[in-house]
Parts: sequence; C-alpha cells; structure tokens
Amino acid sequence: MGGVAAACAAQGDIVAGSEENLYEPMKSYLADSGVTVFPSFDPQNMLDFQPDLVVVGNAVSRLNEELEVALEQRLTCISLPELIATRLIGKRTSVVVAGTHGKTTTTAMVANLLESAGLAPGFMIGGVPGNFEVSCRPASGEVFVIEGDEYDSAYFDKRSKFLHYRPTVAVLNNVEFDHSDIFDNLEQIQKSFALYVRLVPRNGLILANGDDPNVAEVLAKAVSPIQRFGWNPTNDWVPNIVDEGPDGTVFDLAYQRKPFGQFHLPVTGRMNVLNMVVAIATGHWLGVAPTALQAGVASYRSPKRRMEEIGEFCGALVIEDFGHHPTAVVETLGALRAKYGDRRIVACFEPRSNTTTRSFFQKQLTDCWQDCAAVAIGALDRPERFADDERLNTAAIVQDLETQGIAAMAITLEQGAKPDWGNHIGDWLKSQLQTGDLLVLFSNGDFGGLRQYVRKPN
Repeated sequence: MGGVAAACAAQGDIVAGSEENLYEPMKSYLADSGVTVFPSFDPQNMLDFQPDLVVVGNAVSRLNEELEVALEQRLTCISLPELIATRLIGKRTSVVVAGTHGKTTTTAMVANLLESAGLAPGFMIGGVPGNFEVSCRPASGEVFVIEGDEYDSAYFDKRSKFLHYRPTVAVLNNVEFDHSDIFDNLEQIQKSFALYVRLVPRNGLILANGDDPNVAEVLAKAVSPIQRFGWNPTNDWVPNIVDEGPDGTVFDLAYQRKPFGQFHLPVTGRMNVLNMVVAIATGHWLGVAPTALQAGVASYRSPKRRMEEIGEFCGALVIEDFGHHPTAVVETLGALRAKYGDRRIVACFEPRSNTTTRSFFQKQLTDCWQDCAAVAIGALDRPERFADDERLNTAAIVQDLETQGIAAMAITLEQGAKPDWGNHIGDWLKSQLQTGDLLVLFSNGDFGGLRQYVRKPN
C-alpha cells in the first residue's frame, strides 16, 4: 500500500491514508513522497479529506470506522489491485510474476534486467529491491512488471490479486498449497492460477515451470503461446550450472536446444537460477539483445531479507531470509551451503503465516532441517485461532530433530501473552553457536524481538 501510494503521488495524485503503527523507513518514505498519513483510523479523516477514490486494503474489513463512513457517503471504493490496474498498468505490456515461491525475487530480477537494457519499466515489487530505491514506481516506458499475488483483493473481492493485472507475459514459477486462510486445498489454488493464465492474449506469452506437475495441470486449458523453463532438457529454457561459490553462480543457458549464452549471477541457489532464467526469457521476448541480458544478470542485487547478511552474533554470521514455506526453506539452505561451504548452520524459524501455524506441513517442517546443526522454532502466531489438533506441533518437531542428533528448542506462549520472546531464543543460541557458524533467521515478521536481539553487541 505504501509503495503504491507514493507511486500515485509521483503521478500527481493527492494521496492520504491511515495507519496506526507506521514504522521506518516507510514513515519517512511516505513523508518525502508527499503522502499524508493519519496516525489512526478516524471517521473525521475521511470527512475532512473528501477523496475522489478510496482504496481499501485487503486487511481492512467491515466496521472499520473510516470504511463505514466511506460507504455511508457513497464514495467510490476500489481494491488496491484495481487501482494498480487502472493507474499504473493501463494498456502497457504487463509482465506478471506469479507462483507460490520466488515472486519477489523474480520480479526484482525482471525489473532490473529491463532497466539495465534501457526499457525504463514501471514495477511493483513486494519487498525492498536491491537495485532500486523504491519498491513501486510508474513506468516511463511501455512495460510494467508486477508481483502477482494469489491472495485475495479486498473484503468485497475474494479473487486473487493477479486476476486484475492484465498479463501480457504471465509467469508461473511453481504451484503448491499455501494461504490456508484463503484456499481449502491445492485444487482451489490451481483453479485460480488457471483463470490467471487464461487472461493472456494470443500475442502474449506464458512462461511456466515445465518441471512442476501442478503447473502442468494449470496449463491444460491455456490458449496462449507457452514457453517452459526448468532443468529437464525437454523444456524451452534449460540452464546448466557451471560453477557456484562465494561470488555467485555461473550458468550456461540453452533455448530450444541451442546455446543461448553464459551468465554470471551474483547469488547462489538453484531456485535463483530458475528465477533469473524467467527474467532472461522475458527480456528476450521483449527484444533485448543477449549481451544486454548478460550485463543485466551480472548487475542484479538481491532484495532485502533474501539471504541478506545483517551482522554477527556470538561469532556467527547472521543471515535473514523471508522463507516461510518448507520448500523455500530447503532451497535457501541449499543456496547458503553453495555460497558458504561447510560452515555449520544454526536455523531459527518463525511459524507466522496462516499455513505454517497449522498442521498442514507438520512432516515437511520436520524434514527440512537435515542440513542444520541446531534449530530454534518461534511461537505460533495467534494459535488461539485453531483447535489443538489443527495447530503445528512444534514440540513434536523438536523431539524428532533431537532423535536425529540435531539440537532443537521451541517457544510456547500462553494465550494472550506478549510476543516479546526473542530474548529466550537468543539466550539458547549463545549455548549452541560456534565461531564461524551461519545463524539463519527465517521469518516474515519480527520474530518476537529476536531480530533486534541478535543485532545487539554481545
């Protein structure tokens, strides 16, 4: 919401919004962008501002006082995806990056590659990109690149956000079960993705993971041109890793069984290689020359909280990563191993998403830590939402890990307890860490204060 608000202000709109807990750097970013921020939800804000358009975030529900006034005043209310479609995308070539994993990274890669090639794209990236100072900006050129989230659009529009984004190029990285608060099963998710690929015009392109059987089912009724990428040599785009280490990854790329070029990607990990293959394929379809694609790949910088080095703690290098799905965790651990060699890995995982706080991934969240010397699991986010047998059983994970010789601990909070429990994990980490270790924090939140704890002098 903040990034889009600033982008609208940059286009000349007068923008205001309400937020009870606005933190840095977004607080200063919005102020510098000319966006007015009200410090609380107050009906008077709506009456005083008298907006022509009210953008309702998907976290806002009925009985929000400002929303109620907007409805009573018969003001025009739209979802954030609708605003993006009309104000930022319009009739431009829309590159939409969708999938269970890798959306933010791939979107950042595509945007940077097109920027490097001089296409001046607009973009919306669901994180803080390493190559840009903003996460969202209007397009100067004719291309807009956007992260296509499958989450719902607003309380009055339960369609996935990506169904609003008018894809010319529709990326489908992978499909797995996630967002258990929105979808009941994998089949529902596949249905939404199937609608997404059917939005692509015949003169557009679907870029799909050819190694993912769940993606194959989604593509069954697609009518637009399809190019597949993956490790299987039958795909259209097939990478081959030549070297991987501290300086990143060198890979050769074949397109339709012919050599396309060699690329140096400054990060490691098989998933990151496939994400960059998507960016290369997109650039090629848009007419970018191979030499320009090579330069764009080499200039890539990861978004914040994607294998980001944030400091040291007890002699260990601290890495922060957004991973909150077991598949993403496994891929990240593999990428860290490729970059940092045989250093011991101590992992901390916060079950914070609606899916990982439940028992859907009980086995996967036990099995994904096999490369770790020690594992700490944070408290479940709002566990009172689910019955005991529906929640992730972190005590069982600890027990299973300990039988395999992996040191483990988990935080359990009483209902209503304050979420400031990071210091307890921090104290335990001091007994586990050795000089030269990697300490990896997997969380899309604050980890009960652990992020601040490990940044303090020790």
